[in-house]
Amino acid sequence: MMLRTCPVLYSKAGPPTGGWQPLSFDGGAFHLKGTGELMRALLVLRLCAWPPLVTHGLAIQAWFQRLLGSRFSGALLRPSIYGQFVAGETAEEVRGCVQQLQTLSLRPLLAVPTEEEPDSAVKTGEAWYEENLSAMLRCVDLSRSLLETPGPNGNILMQLKVTALTSTRLCKELTSWVRRPGASLELSPERLAEAMDSGQDLQVSCLSTEQNQHLRASLSRLQQVAQHAQAQHVRLLVDAEYTSLNPALSLLVAALALRWNRSREGGPWVWNTYQAYLKDTYERLRRDAEAADRAGLSFGVKLVRGAYLDKERDMAQLQGTKDPTQPDYEATSQRWWRFGLSPSIFFVVVFSEDG
Repeated sequence: MMLRTCPVLYSKAGPPTGGWQPLSFDGGAFHLKGTGELMRALLVLRLCAWPPLVTHGLAIQAWFQRLLGSRFSGALLRPSIYGQFVAGETAEEVRGCVQQLQTLSLRPLLAVPTEEEPDSAVKTGEAWYEENLSAMLRCVDLSRSLLETPGPNGNILMQLKVTALTSTRLCKELTSWVRRPGASLELSPERLAEAMDSGQDLQVSCLSTEQNQHLRASLSRLQQVAQHAQAQHVRLLVDAEYTSLNPALSLLVAALALRWNRSREGGPWVWNTYQAYLKDTYERLRRDAEAADRAGLSFGVKLVRGAYLDKERDMAQLQGTKDPTQPDYEATSQRWWRFGLSPSIFFVVVFSEDG
């Protein structure tokens, strides 16, 4: 298998004949920020590192809303924490932020900030997920419109949260079956991909009637987002989540890949995310790359360090299982140098070569 990599945190810049321009972290980014913005960033950083606020942040926000009302509490959050992390409330505000980033050869990666926490109350019906579907389709359109000359080569990226389109309860159930030795062929990527394409009445024996209905609706939503993204030349980067959900997410991504990651159609349009702080990530990435190569598919990868370190360790301790995370920062880095990659937060797309 021959692989070539293209780091896409590089951005097209310079004369038309130029290649990818590497990022520079020499302080140039600060030239775009005024003193007030830098002071706000420092304040928000300190606040977000304060354990009581991290632990009780949502409760504090709810208390402020009750005390001050939504209007006044929003007036406090909008220029502070919200303003630090959100590109804007309108398309024009987002476009202005993106134009600033483009002066540094950075490109946007928009996301719909909606997901269902594993321990949250189960949503009833499909309405919540359908609303998220509409938001994601609009996000695809916004991602497409942000670049002045998007072009047909699909260099626009958007993040996709699967748990905004399907329930964590279903993902946990799928994970439990996928992890079993000799997992049922009923849950193969090929069968799910066929159901996505044909819209057939998929039935999986290990799921209840209600879960089967939700799975079919979830597959339809994922297919709609992928189809619209491909039509708009936007590549979907599916976000990784908790280890209790990731096998199910990878199954759904593999099903989407069979339909949307063919090289002749400009793939990969659907990428999976691999978390460098998990001990088994290197092997999973190698296995998935080989599977894509055997299937003649392009292979898209988003590499991140990971964001759920404490929760993963707490859950492993609670369940009496092995800690799935690397012991420290250095171990994470050493593991990834084997692959010739830095485990810093960056993106890389790996294409399987035809022929």
